[in-house]
Amino acid sequence: MINSEDRLTKGSKIFILLIILVIFFICYAYRLFSMQIVQGEHYRSQSQRISSQITVISAQRGEIFDRNALLPIVINTDSFAVEVTPGEIPKDRYDTVILKLAQYLGISKTDIDKKIPKNMRRSYSTVQVKSNVPFTVISNIAENKIDLPGVSWVSKPIRNYQHTGSLSHIVGYVGDINQDEMTVLYNQGYKKTSIVGKTGIEKQYDSLLQGKEGREMSTVDVHGRIISDTPIVEPPEMGKSLVLTIDSDTQKLVEEALGNRVGASVVLKPATGEVLAMVSYPYYDSNIFSSDDAGIEYAKLLNDTSKPLLNRAVQVSYPPASTFKIIMSAAMLQENAFPASKKIECKGVMVYGGRKFHCHVKEPGHGWLDMKNAMAQSCDVYYWTVGRDYLGIEKIASYAREFGFGKSAQIDLPSQVSGLVPTAEWKEKKYHEKWLGGDTMSCSIGQGYMEATPLQLANMVAMVSNEGVIYKPHLLKEVRDPVTGEVIDSVRPQVLTESTIDKDVWKQIQEAMRYTVTDGTPQYPMHNKIVQIACKTGTAEVEPYSNPNRKDEQSWHSWLVAYAPYDAPPEDRICVATIVEACNKWEWWAPYCTNIIIQGIFAHQNCEEATKALGFSYLTNNRGRQE
Repeated sequence: MINSEDRLTKGSKIFILLIILVIFFICYAYRLFSMQIVQGEHYRSQSQRISSQITVISAQRGEIFDRNALLPIVINTDSFAVEVTPGEIPKDRYDTVILKLAQYLGISKTDIDKKIPKNMRRSYSTVQVKSNVPFTVISNIAENKIDLPGVSWVSKPIRNYQHTGSLSHIVGYVGDINQDEMTVLYNQGYKKTSIVGKTGIEKQYDSLLQGKEGREMSTVDVHGRIISDTPIVEPPEMGKSLVLTIDSDTQKLVEEALGNRVGASVVLKPATGEVLAMVSYPYYDSNIFSSDDAGIEYAKLLNDTSKPLLNRAVQVSYPPASTFKIIMSAAMLQENAFPASKKIECKGVMVYGGRKFHCHVKEPGHGWLDMKNAMAQSCDVYYWTVGRDYLGIEKIASYAREFGFGKSAQIDLPSQVSGLVPTAEWKEKKYHEKWLGGDTMSCSIGQGYMEATPLQLANMVAMVSNEGVIYKPHLLKEVRDPVTGEVIDSVRPQVLTESTIDKDVWKQIQEAMRYTVTDGTPQYPMHNKIVQIACKTGTAEVEPYSNPNRKDEQSWHSWLVAYAPYDAPPEDRICVATIVEACNKWEWWAPYCTNIIIQGIFAHQNCEEATKALGFSYLTNNRGRQE
C-alpha cells in the first residue's frame, strides 16, 4: 500500500523530469533556430562547397595577325595535360598505375610522386602531373585506360608561333605566371595557373588576349566523387584577335636584307606611325618557351654573348653618328646661326684644345663646303665648327629633344630605352666634370655621349618627311572579335611630338637629303631607278671590337636613314632606319640594306629580286670607312 509520503516523492521526480525535458527542448529549439536562421547562410554555403565541384575550362588566347589579317602569325595548337585523381586508384595498385603512367609520359615515377605526396593519395582532388602532352600519347593512355584508373586528361592548347624568325622580338612569348606578376595581376582575375605574356605584344596586350575561362560544375559526394552525369557547363570565351601594323612580306624582306648581321632595321609609315617592319638580329624561336626544355633554352639565350633576347630596334641606343647632322642642319637654319650658303673650309683636320680632330677625309680634306655639300659629303669639320662656334650644346640638346631624342618613343612594347641627350649639367652630375668645347664638337657629329635607338632615328626622318610632326609609332592596328572577325577597336594616328621649325627649313633639309643621294657619298649604294630616295649616312666610331684578330682595327657602326619616295606626299612615303653593328665585318652594309628594302617595297620584289635589280648580287667587300 502506497502511503502519502511515497506519492509526494514520486510526484517530485516527475516534476523534475519534466523540467529537464523542457530545458532540453528549449536548448534543442534554440540550436535549430541558430543553425537555420542565424547561421543558415554559412551552412548553406558550406553545403554547396561540399556538394559541388567546379572544373575550370581554359580559354584559348587570342590569335595575332599581320596587317592584312589573312592568316594568323600566332595560333593555338591542341595539346593536353594529364591529371591524376589519387583517390580513384585502388590502394594496392597505386604504385603499379603510377609507374605505368610515368612510362607513357616519358618521365620518372619520382616526378609524379613529387606532385602527389603520400598524404594526398586518398584525395579525390585532381593533380596535373604533366602538360604539353601530344595527342599520340593521349591515344596510348586512352587505349589502356582500364589499366590506369584515376588517370584523365584535359585540353590545354599551347602557343604556336608560325614565323620563328625576326617576329619573335615583336610578338614575344608566353609562360607560367610568376610570383611577382601574380602580385601585380591578382586583382585583375589572374590565378596561379595563368599563362601570361612575358615580352612583346603577348605582354603588352595580355588582357585582350587572355579571354574568359569557362567552368564545369558537377555534383560530388563528401569524398569528392562525382555523383551526377549532367554537369553544368559555362563555355570559355576566346581572347580577342589582334591585327598588327606589321606587313609579313616587308618583315621578311627586311629580315633577309639585313641577313645574319648583328643590327636592326625599322620601316614605318611617317604619316601614321604604323610600323611595317622591325627586325633585330640575332633573334630567337618563341616556340621554345612552350617546350618541356623551356628553362634550359631560356638559360642558353641569357648566356648567349650575342644577346638574341634584345630587340635592338628599341632596347639598345647607339651613337647616331653623322645621321645627327640632319638635326644639326635644322638647328642651324632655324636659329639663323650660320648661313646655309656660306662655306667653311675643311682641311681634313681641326686642332682644338691641343688635340687634333680628324675628318673622315684626311688632309687636304673636303675643301670649302656649304651646308648642302657638307651634309652630302658628311664633313665633320663643317659641323664641328657650326656646333662649337655657332650653336652650343644647349641649343643642340634642345633640338635633339625636339626630334624625339632622350625620351621614350612610346611604341606599344613593354620595354624600350630613351637614349641620351647630354648637356653640361648632365655631365657635371654624372661625372663631376666640366663640359668642354670638345664635348660639343663630338655631339655635333652624333658621337660622344649622344645616343639614340634605331626607332628614334626612324622618327627623326619621319619628322623631316612630315615637316614637323612625329606620329606615335605603334604595332597594334585593330582589335577584332575572334568569332565574327568584326573590328571592335582600331588605333588612330596620334601626334607624339610637334616641332616649331619653319616650313622653309624642312624644305632645305629635304633637298639636302635628296642631294646626298644624287651627289653625296652614298651615290652608288643608294642609286635606285624605281623611286627617288632622300637619305643620310652615319658611321659611328666605337671602341675596337673585342676580337683578338681585330684589336688594332677601328670599329664602326654603319647607319643609314632614309625616306621615299622623295617626290611623293608624306601619306605615300615610308621611312627606314638601319644599323649594322661594328662587331660585323665592315662592308658598309646599312646603305645597301636600306636600298634593297626600299627597292623591294616599291617594286614589289623579294630580297633576291631587289638585290639583283639594284646590281648588288656581285657585291664585294668594301674595306675602310666610307661616309
